[in-house]
Amino acid sequence: MVFTGTDGAVQRSREFSRDALLSWRWLPAADDEQLAVTEDVLLMVSELVTNACLHAPGGPRELRLHWDGARLRVEVTDGSPLPPRLRPAAEPGRPGGHGLRVVDRLAGAWGCKPEDGGKQVWLEVPSPLDHHVCRLL
Repeated sequence: MVFTGTDGAVQRSREFSRDALLSWRWLPAADDEQLAVTEDVLLMVSELVTNACLHAPGGPRELRLHWDGARLRVEVTDGSPLPPRLRPAAEPGRPGGHGLRVVDRLAGAWGCKPEDGGKQVWLEVPSPLDHHVCRLL
């Protein structure tokens, strides 16, 4: 998904991600665990796109999702070369500064790398799908 500004970027990114998860049969969820992982993915997509909207000139450039059957990788690119930084734990009741901490807790792995004069922030989560069922489909 390529962005054309920041207006509605978070909502559009969630819809795009939900559509991808539907096409990959992550949704509708078969059980509570699968639903929780799917909801976590949508939350983390929102956090990465929000961070790009707030901290990168021009906001996010592109959202990419890659699923290889075992792992989902989410990538958000933007025009800022500055890597995101995990802030010290803030007071839970105060707004702001929690997004990357959410990603750090929920993702199996995450990181940042330079891309086209800006950066790519990525995260990965293991597939919640039963691999035996996926092979039979």
